[in-house]
Order: sequence, then structure tokens, then C-alpha cells
Amino acid sequence: MSESLDEIVANFELLDEWDDRYRYLIELGRTLAPLPEEAHNDANKVRGCASQVWLETKSEGGPGAATRLSFRGDSDAHIVRGLVALAIAIHSGHTAQEILATDAFAIYERLGLAAHLTPQRSNGVRAMMERIKNDARAALA
Repeated sequence: MSESLDEIVANFELLDEWDDRYRYLIELGRTLAPLPEEAHNDANKVRGCASQVWLETKSEGGPGAATRLSFRGDSDAHIVRGLVALAIAIHSGHTAQEILATDAFAIYERLGLAAHLTPQRSNGVRAMMERIKNDARAALA
């Protein structure tokens, strides 16, 4: 993915209409690097999402606080794929401690997404965020 979180936030702020924001979210999803077919497995599947969502986590830099996590993901739904791209922009490349200290849902709220997602999609976003936090906790253990 080529856009940083700051770029994504700035682009969202430029878009006044929700149709434009949804289109941008779909475009973000299209920028995700393809997830290899073998990564579409049960271990990477995010539970609690209505759509199919997979997150692959890689740890770099050894155990404990210095561990940096990177994420790759995919979904079978265009908008959800964009939400996955946003989650990756928020968390990928950060240490486990930074991930645990980040309130990602607050970023979704700041972008206005929390108010415009269906309750089912909001639950899916929360499930994805909880999965990322669990992976960070596991990296610290």
C-alpha cells in the first residue's frame, strides 16, 4: 500500500460527500498488495466479520517490546477491503506496544466512518481491531 495514514486522513478531509468517501475507501482497498492464496486460511481469518476477512501478521525484530508487526490483508467485499487497508495503514510497521496504545476506532470516528458504517460493518471493524491487538499482545508475550 502506498499511502500513509496522514495522507489517507488528509484525503478524507478533502472529500465532502459520502459517496466520494466510499469510492475513496474502495480505491484504498484496491491498493492492497495481493494476499497469496495460501494466506486465505483459517488461522488468518478474522472472526466476527460478516464479510470474509483475512489478516496475516508478521513479527520482525525479536520478542518483546522491540517487536514490530506488519500486516497484510484481504476481504471479499470492496468496502471492507478498504477498511482492511485503513487498519493496515494505522498499525503496520509499528511496535506491539504502539499498536496496543493506539485507539484505531477513534481514527475511524474522526474520519466519520463510524457514523456511516452499518452496525454489522462496525462490529467487523471492531473484530479486526481486536485481532490486531491480540496479535500485538502475543508478540509481547
